[in-house]
Amino acid sequence: MVHVLSSRVLLRPTDPERSRVFYGDRLALPVYREFGTGVERGTVYFLGGGFLEVSGRSDTRPSPAVQLWLQVADAGAAHEELRAKGVEIVRPPVQEPWGLVEMWISDPDGTQIVLVEVPEDHPLRYRPGM
Repeated sequence: MVHVLSSRVLLRPTDPERSRVFYGDRLALPVYREFGTGVERGTVYFLGGGFLEVSGRSDTRPSPAVQLWLQVADAGAAHEELRAKGVEIVRPPVQEPWGLVEMWISDPDGTQIVLVEVPEDHPLRYRPGM
């Protein structure tokens, strides 16, 4: 069996600096580490229990099959904060039939990002009888 010690999602943006501004300034993700020099240097951001590495460069946009799921404490507050920072909101926060509150945005290359609030009474937070 593979013993995983750490993990991260790797993104190869079409414009590395634009993506660093988006993830670092607009989303305000904290930086875990940076490596290399120049325009195509790598930046690794904290994502709660994981990491997002933005490094290198790609001539093509990512597949729409690649999406990021980020849990936030308050989707409404995230909506207001991101809108004030000029982030395009693809879909404002909506409580889904399965009980989660979801809001959709996308990064500069079109990678879909869902910001999810787990309400206090949702089974992901509480399991009766346990």
